[in-house]
Amino acid sequence: MVTHTTLRRVSLVSLLLMGCAVMSPLSHADSTGHPARVRASVPKKRVQPGSVQKPVSQPLAAQKPAVPPPAALPEIAPAAGVQEDMPKLHVGNLFRPKPGHKLSYWDGLEGHLSIEAGIAGNPWTRSGRNFGQFYTDRANTVSLNQIMGSLSHPVTSVGGGYGIGFVLEAMYGSDARFDPTIGMGSGSLNSLYQWAPTQAHLDVHLPWLFRHGIDVQMGQMYGLMGVEGTPAQARPFYTFNYASDYIVPFETVGIVATMHLAKHADWIVGIDAGNSTTFGRSGNNNKPKGYFGFTFNHLLDGRLDVHAIGHFGPQGNNSRAVTSPDGWTSAGAGPQANRKMQYNGNLMAAYHVNKAVTVTVDGVYLHDDLSHDDAYGVSTYLAWAIHPWLTLNARGEIFRDNTGAIIAQYASFTSYTRSLSNQPYPYYVAPPTTYGALTVGVSYQPQFINKRLGLGSLTIRPEIRLDKSLNGTHPFNQAGTVSHPVVNNGTNNMLWFSCDATWAF
Repeated sequence: MVTHTTLRRVSLVSLLLMGCAVMSPLSHADSTGHPARVRASVPKKRVQPGSVQKPVSQPLAAQKPAVPPPAALPEIAPAAGVQEDMPKLHVGNLFRPKPGHKLSYWDGLEGHLSIEAGIAGNPWTRSGRNFGQFYTDRANTVSLNQIMGSLSHPVTSVGGGYGIGFVLEAMYGSDARFDPTIGMGSGSLNSLYQWAPTQAHLDVHLPWLFRHGIDVQMGQMYGLMGVEGTPAQARPFYTFNYASDYIVPFETVGIVATMHLAKHADWIVGIDAGNSTTFGRSGNNNKPKGYFGFTFNHLLDGRLDVHAIGHFGPQGNNSRAVTSPDGWTSAGAGPQANRKMQYNGNLMAAYHVNKAVTVTVDGVYLHDDLSHDDAYGVSTYLAWAIHPWLTLNARGEIFRDNTGAIIAQYASFTSYTRSLSNQPYPYYVAPPTTYGALTVGVSYQPQFINKRLGLGSLTIRPEIRLDKSLNGTHPFNQAGTVSHPVVNNGTNNMLWFSCDATWAF
């Protein structure tokens, strides 16, 4: 969302890439030798407002469970006075207590791991990059996108209507370049493959004010806006739409309260340090930012889910701009950044046509008083679960960048982190452009492989995508330079073919 003004590889990666090799029209790495993000029905929001977030790295429905199904596990009955919607304690996938054993809170611990690798093939690029992308920016290069692990405990009753849970999660891979939180290990690795803590929050249920109480998350958490999340299983495609990459918060550190006004209606209020920043020297201006919004779940007999969420506050860096010896400048704007507001809004509606087909419409808007940037877009998704192991996905998007400053290509491995930290960074951008993008792909879980896996499940997602400038600019397939960072001598469209494979348990 910031503008230019403002393991070693485990052997499973081989299996993941073999899956892509079967499904993708481009399956080889480039000559440089560089090593080359699923819900079956509807794109998943970065978090699930209205309930405490569970780890998004948990297995898909078609995957074999790591432990017997919940019905076969002992549970603790809710104590007197506990609301019916308070989750019961059940055994997680880390411990196997003996039958009849009285469960403790820690028996509910969950551990999950996912590994994603993929390739974004673009035979026509002259820059080696896919313009307008964060995570899939490197064309024709096989990448280990993410190894993501989590340790968590769902919110569980501790008596008197109160509940406690938590999530700890971290990621290693090429995706971590664009998912830092400044002051939390940022800059410790500077290569293509980096690491980032992605979640570290305490989750509390409070039986206050409303019949269904209040859920509170405190700590580091994913942004609440948009429908495409950073983890591989939190989105229907390997590639992202423009809005999810560029104008919704990725990570926030703060407090979010979800107040359950009624059975199907929630009110969300939060305060945080800003997008991908923390506090003190690691903050951008140390002025508070925050969320305000509403969600409406399972309307029309469970067919319709809607949310309207905004994020507001000064987002610019209040340090002075710095220029590097080679001419690149930082995003510092001085003291005026403390008072210049940024407004970010998101409206989403998902309609379940039937058990197999879901249509989702997602609109996102951004205005920044500091940089005078305006950007907005609408994405429409169609998901058709043809079989339990095969889903057809389609996505169409129109996105407007009024100044050309929002859709930026961060040209080095550390450009995005440096931009957040007020350090000079290489980049290039396009003129003011209206982008159109159409993506079609499938999410395939090969049963002949998954039935034989001892643990976890494999998902393969090939896709074909066409991006096009709708107002005559030519930003694609050409790189910019420090003296000419605005690119208009490329092509007006970009046709590319991508595939990723994810193993998860």
